[in-house]
Amino acid sequence: MRITPLDPAVAGGHTPPVVPPSLAEIGSGAALPPDAIARAAEDLGVKKARLDLATLFGLAVLGGAFVALGGLVSTVVLAGAEGHLTYGVSRLLAGLTFSLGLVLVVVAGAQLFTSDCLMVMAWASGRLRLAEMLRVWTVVWAGNLVGALGTAALVFLSGQYEFGHGAVGDVALYIAGAKSNLPVAQAFFLGILCNVLVCLAVWLSLGARSVSDKILAVVFPVTAFVAAGFEHCVADMYFMPLGLMIERAASTDFWVDMARLGHVRTAISPGGFVVNLAAVTLGNWVGGALLVGGIYWFLYRRNASRA
Repeated sequence: MRITPLDPAVAGGHTPPVVPPSLAEIGSGAALPPDAIARAAEDLGVKKARLDLATLFGLAVLGGAFVALGGLVSTVVLAGAEGHLTYGVSRLLAGLTFSLGLVLVVVAGAQLFTSDCLMVMAWASGRLRLAEMLRVWTVVWAGNLVGALGTAALVFLSGQYEFGHGAVGDVALYIAGAKSNLPVAQAFFLGILCNVLVCLAVWLSLGARSVSDKILAVVFPVTAFVAAGFEHCVADMYFMPLGLMIERAASTDFWVDMARLGHVRTAISPGGFVVNLAAVTLGNWVGGALLVGGIYWFLYRRNASRA
């Protein structure tokens, strides 16, 4: 607290109480420690629950679109890589480029179902009602679906999948086919692992104090989950519908290019899309809400909530 000669407390001959400096007073370079991140995560959860329906849904649509843009770029990066790059290197590059999606969410502002799983911390501390938390999750999941589907439709209508003599569309078909045919149990556990990393990325970004800090905090965990082949429900909302669109309505020129490439891709199952999305969504919830939000609440906020 800074005292000037004009301070009435000083003018009256009284010594004002000493107030600990705020984060703003400490300076923008001071990163938050883990216990402060936990409080910030709770505060953010409460703030999200207070958003009106139109704002919440609009931000969720943006979140789905942003993740889809990350998926778009990662698909382009993988185009033509088969036979030229090792599996690990190609996955690393895909992960680095896919991180664009969460960078946009964190820096530009948007809502993601996967990161909103951290709202359980505010609920566990009694700062949110269960109905408020479920409202956010439902609206955001639906908005993410709209944003991802809309982006997939725009990408398909643009003919971007034909780029690279069909190589981009070839990768899109491969990704969608692989996802739609995943065994349910595998999709569930891959979803858990994915959202542990996604929520840790968001957790780290809450402790960052600058845009560059936030970007750096996000890139490594997101790159890790993509490189490892984990499953993200919002990404799947883009990849599988795009693959279905290409499979069902691609141009003749694209199929000519596919014949030239000589690749036979796994058929994409609409039913598999629905089952995969359900299993991955549930796995994402377990990973984010229980294994990140729940554990950090227990470590840093369980005693605070009783105070």
